[in-house]
Amino acid sequence: MKKFYTRMAALALALAVLCSLALCAAPTAAAEGNTPKYVFLFIGDGMSYPQFQAAADYLGAIADDDYEKALPSTKLDTREGAVLDGPVALNFMGFETAGSAVTYDSCSFAPDSASTATSIATGKKTYSGMINVDESGSTPYETIAEKLHAQKGWKIGVISSVNLNHATPAAFYAHQASRNNYYEIGVELVNSGFEYFAGGGLKKITGNDKDKTSLYELAEAAGYKVTFTQADAQAVTAADEKVILIDEHLADSDAMDYDMDRKDGEWALSDYVAKGIEVLDNDTGFFMMCEGGKIDWACHANDAGATVTDTLAMADAVQVAIDFAQAHPNETLILVTGDHETGGLTIGFAGTDYDTYLDTLANQTISYAQFDEQYVNHYEENGASFEDAMKDVEELFGLKLTGEENDRLVLTEYETQRLRTAYEMIMSDYSAADYTQEQHVLYGGYNPFSVTVTHILNNKSGVAFTSYSHTGLPVAVFADGAGAEDFGGYYDNTEIFNKLANLLDVQ
Repeated sequence: MKKFYTRMAALALALAVLCSLALCAAPTAAAEGNTPKYVFLFIGDGMSYPQFQAAADYLGAIADDDYEKALPSTKLDTREGAVLDGPVALNFMGFETAGSAVTYDSCSFAPDSASTATSIATGKKTYSGMINVDESGSTPYETIAEKLHAQKGWKIGVISSVNLNHATPAAFYAHQASRNNYYEIGVELVNSGFEYFAGGGLKKITGNDKDKTSLYELAEAAGYKVTFTQADAQAVTAADEKVILIDEHLADSDAMDYDMDRKDGEWALSDYVAKGIEVLDNDTGFFMMCEGGKIDWACHANDAGATVTDTLAMADAVQVAIDFAQAHPNETLILVTGDHETGGLTIGFAGTDYDTYLDTLANQTISYAQFDEQYVNHYEENGASFEDAMKDVEELFGLKLTGEENDRLVLTEYETQRLRTAYEMIMSDYSAADYTQEQHVLYGGYNPFSVTVTHILNNKSGVAFTSYSHTGLPVAVFADGAGAEDFGGYYDNTEIFNKLANLLDVQ
């Protein structure tokens, strides 16, 4: 195995040399004077082809005649004798350039966010769990954001729907041998001097020592304006110079809500992009990285409904950048990619053969996380019966114990038994640490009842997951605007950095 990784590293080095030679030899957008001044990099954490295609197919499934069908098709639906119009393309799926990036890292073909975001941000491979350092953990790598800040005087923004010191956002400003060094990563956030941070709350604000100074206090001492309410965030302007905006409505693990749980009037990812543009816009230039982090969390939990809605939320955030680019033609580059795929999402399920019913996902009105918190956690303490719990399931997910024979949402005897078994487990003194192999495959580390609910709804929709972890699928790279033509082809994820650095003329 060691020899294998040595050979893989040698191959990667050879490819990097060849790519460098090719970049030197070929005319580039920078050489032709088409250098962007404003760069948006959107990273859907855990988002590969299945995630955005499932979202597009979902829109197609629920579309009415008012939708513009950007990707028309004429697949015959033999169940109804009707013609399907096909998916409704997400905005970035229509970008002028589409490429693909391989995601393996120094130790795995199914890598994590720390190593893959490191590759995107620095052009370097490292081990899973490491952020912007070499495999020894001792040599730091400078990120594209740091280079632009130091060399060109660009303003920098980092946005995430999960914690701002989580792996993907950290990969643009931090250098740590472990992604779990949340306090140390937070200190690096403060010391970065980047002008705009927004989204989820910081994890472990005093580390493992309550006597340490809070990361928020350190930020304020370093000249950051830190806000915790939507009203205060709304009042922020470019005059504030350096800001950290923490979402007012934090949910699981101090991340932003899943978009399907977000209430009307509460800020979405798109609002933080819009505010970021307001803070960062200047004549010199800016770079903004925006992560749709909860796509990954939803896929880990095998929650297809939340996966789709958070993917759509990221598309909404991309639209803000598209609108900005229309006002700044020939000066703006927008990139949309993923760091890796999560969950092994498939469009197709053995139990539905060739049929899909993605509109069925519209019956879900709450994420698995909020279902756990607001409902499942109270069943045991209240001694709720299975039948009472299923009343909530019907209301929130549409799944029914009884109903018309042709109603897809009516549970079969097999599905009912799966739910009953899972419910009996949560009402007992169970522990995921004691799972049998079968139970681990069925439930992963999630609540047995809630994950069984989402599994069944997924399957009735004609989609499924193969894992609770990451997979080795390549990710798409969509590009639009100044220099977009450089991002076509099939390449290693480190080339995203190399192409950006060459295009932006940073050392």
